[in-house]
Amino acid sequence: MPRKKPWNKGRTVGQSRPLNPDQVDLIRLMFDQRANSKSTRDLALFNLALDSQLRGCDLVTLKVRDVSSPEHGVYEVVTLRQQKVSEGVTFHLSERTRASLERWIIASDKVGASWLFTGLTRGKDRAISVEQFRRLVKEWVSTAGLDPTHYTPHSLRRTQATHIYRETGNLRAAQLLLGHKNIQNTVRYLGIDKADALEIARKYHL
Repeated sequence: MPRKKPWNKGRTVGQSRPLNPDQVDLIRLMFDQRANSKSTRDLALFNLALDSQLRGCDLVTLKVRDVSSPEHGVYEVVTLRQQKVSEGVTFHLSERTRASLERWIIASDKVGASWLFTGLTRGKDRAISVEQFRRLVKEWVSTAGLDPTHYTPHSLRRTQATHIYRETGNLRAAQLLLGHKNIQNTVRYLGIDKADALEIARKYHL
């Protein structure tokens, strides 16, 4: 009797890993060294994904007007409605992220109603798909020397919230940034366990 193909062959199983600060710096350096239209777009997408902590489905459907205006340039604070949960979420864009978005918008000659992230030749008037975004993330981490089987768009969504939680122990802040209704979802999403809780208690004794 032929053996059944494992259901998880070739798939990422379990939670996607967040990036650490050194890995984030390495990927940004990689974009800076290339200095072409693809790296300009990809750096803007990468930075926005980290700062916004949006799901892939929300990132790829952004329009220029969602993050900037001709009068004010790229916004420092952005509020959007999430597709999956129909809830609003507010996030802050760093100066680095705003600059990379500004460069991409100018270089690609986009206007307010344009899709923010599009193809570079064919499909340059269409938003990239979630699957294209997934392939880009795999490409970025592979080029940085990381195992792509452990990283997905959710890695970028988890990165900043995980970093903030580990640095501050503020789970409520992570919940708000991720746009979770239930804090238990944040606990599961960040992979928080009893050891994490005890480590935070050790640091923050009264």
